[in-house]
Amino acid sequence: PEVISGRSHQATVVGLSPWVEYEFRVVASNSVGIGEPSRPSALLKTKAAVPVVAPTNIGGGGGSRSELVITWEPVSEELQNGEGFGYIVMFRPLGSTTWTKAVVASVESSKYIYRNESITPLSPFEVKVGVYNNEGEGTLSSISIIYSGEDEPQMAPAGASALSVSAAAVEVSWLPIPWNRHTGRVLGYEVRGW
Repeated sequence: PEVISGRSHQATVVGLSPWVEYEFRVVASNSVGIGEPSRPSALLKTKAAVPVVAPTNIGGGGGSRSELVITWEPVSEELQNGEGFGYIVMFRPLGSTTWTKAVVASVESSKYIYRNESITPLSPFEVKVGVYNNEGEGTLSSISIIYSGEDEPQMAPAGASALSVSAAAVEVSWLPIPWNRHTGRVLGYEVRGW
């Protein structure tokens, strides 16, 4: 409260965060001015509540074949609102109606890896990450699209040829491997000679 009557000996303080320790001081005032504050009260922790802040920066992708890697920014301790805090990870193939749900019980976690041989390389998934604590399940993030891991290239480069350019150098050329939705982008080539 902004101003409390001089006849009152208690007040209700509102707008505090759940599961946070507070201490309080009281200051007396009159028409002349404001006096010295009281000594701080003993520390008092507010009651726990369901968490309301969802993780941010939902991302991921990459990983190995048959993996879906999901990452997020962890929720800070002051926003966890109680003990037993953890994350709820929900995902489904794009276009599916059924969500798969996983629980990550570690407060510090920022990654979940789902492994399943039935996942085809570079498949899009809808993903959302939520929070929970001992009081219940909280807010879920908005949906992000994340792709499963790529597969290794399935074909060799074609048209390899070599041209001698000096006594100590040979120029090697080849036709690039075309992009394939299932194997992904080629990040590099290895040239071997013998």
